[in-house]
Amino acid sequence: HLTLVRMSQGGIYDHLGGGFARYATDAEWLVPHFEKMLYDNASLLEMLAHAWRDNGEALYEQRVRETVGWLLREMQAAPGPDGTRAFASALDADSEGEEGKFYVWSEAEIDEALGAEAALFKRHYDVMPGGNWEGHTILNRSADPSLADGPIEARLAAARAVLLKRRAKRIRPGWDDKVLADWNGLMIAALAKVSIVFNEKTWLDAARAAFAFVRREMTVEGRLRHSWREGRARHPATLDDYAHMSRAALALAEATGESRYIAAAESWVALLDAHYADRAAGGYFFTAADTADVILRNKSAIDHATPSGNAVMVEVLARLFYLTGKSAYRDRAEALAGAFAGEIARNFFPLASFLNANEFLHNALQVVIVGSRAAADTQELLKAVHAQSLPDLVLNVIAPDESLPEGHPAYGKGQMGKRPAKGLATAYICRGMTCSLPITDPAGLGKALVHG
Repeated sequence: HLTLVRMSQGGIYDHLGGGFARYATDAEWLVPHFEKMLYDNASLLEMLAHAWRDNGEALYEQRVRETVGWLLREMQAAPGPDGTRAFASALDADSEGEEGKFYVWSEAEIDEALGAEAALFKRHYDVMPGGNWEGHTILNRSADPSLADGPIEARLAAARAVLLKRRAKRIRPGWDDKVLADWNGLMIAALAKVSIVFNEKTWLDAARAAFAFVRREMTVEGRLRHSWREGRARHPATLDDYAHMSRAALALAEATGESRYIAAAESWVALLDAHYADRAAGGYFFTAADTADVILRNKSAIDHATPSGNAVMVEVLARLFYLTGKSAYRDRAEALAGAFAGEIARNFFPLASFLNANEFLHNALQVVIVGSRAAADTQELLKAVHAQSLPDLVLNVIAPDESLPEGHPAYGKGQMGKRPAKGLATAYICRGMTCSLPITDPAGLGKALVHG
């Protein structure tokens, strides 16, 4: 929480337009490298949503909403023939040959733009004569990261809107408008998750559209391509492309209840098994067996700027097991985890995604809600679930006449058109092969999730 608050109020965050810069260049995290990357902001959206559910910090919700606003305003790439749009890769740091010129301010500019409100704004955003960086001001609230009272924050928001409109007249930084499958997978999953946390259907619609774009425009002869630009899909897909898009598919499946997303993930996993699997030692290679001009086929579970593809695949396979009941997915997830288990003893620091995925594989919290997804009582139970910070959640919503897979611990509950518990939508909480008694009260479901 300390880190997220400081990042959210420091210079690494764009306080006018939303979104986080790639990294800071100083110990105080005042001075960013002003480039904004799609993948950083995707990961931060998920983390902020988890943190908001943990303590309800209003700052986190504000940053999520502002960052999604920036994404939908500035980062949607050119549309495909059907009008769907995926997300561009990055905004450059430079404009007019100078790093950060688009983002920084002088005290005189603030005074001229804000007039009577300038003094309040300058006090909160570290604006002073001579600036705080190379004669300019990087807006930040590091000195006092706590939010002010409601009326003050409203005035500051109005001032930010004025400055954002003024900034829009400047020469913009370069825009890397290519679409990358792996980075889009990260953002699609993030949007799907935060859309249900904050009940924003337009965010979910954007995630679905980006997913449809990648499926349609970046698939050639049945296999993904890594990048797309100006109507051309290029370069063989990597493990990370398939892993992150599969994870995105499963996030959409849980957000919408539509089985076609599970089918998409299963088809991509089959392609990975056919073309990327190391059948001798386990795990997946980064490149396909038929990718040309590859000197060495690398295989790793180490995170770099984005989560490792092999680590993500442990999660994907585990989630497919929990959602479909097919034990083969669990077996493959365990084998994949075992292929890299020895790395932990050598250096566990770059294995965060791998460790988290392994935890999820063995300790997932399954919540099954039996009821029509559109019904009011089902929606109230869903709200109770999404109000909790549950990183290892697997959510399944089934209609009363639908059936869970036979291997699921809640198999047989609420089937054959019979609503349990007096016709109300009903939830079951399952860990391992043990499930709770039926729960119909949203408040009771929330308490049960909190206490385990």
